[in-house]
Amino acid sequence: MKAVITVTGKDTMGIISKVSAKCAECSANILEITQSVLSDYFVMIMLVEISALNMPFNAFVDRMDTLGKESGLDIHTMHEDIFNTMHRI
Repeated sequence: MKAVITVTGKDTMGIISKVSAKCAECSANILEITQSVLSDYFVMIMLVEISALNMPFNAFVDRMDTLGKESGLDIHTMHEDIFNTMHRI
């Protein structure tokens, strides 16, 4: 199973490190990552493997959301099933 994580906010040093560390802490493995800085705004999309999470998926979502609030970022975590359903024609 996979999840898509999006991160947006004002660009500051260490954003990728913070998000990656939180994923590792929760046993989510980063499969793909893309990031860009647009003017002063940081944008990142991650695809993570969540089969080995050491907690329920909802708890993982809450931890990522809390990290975002603590860091002044907008972090959304979406299960691949929901993502695929939203983008199916």
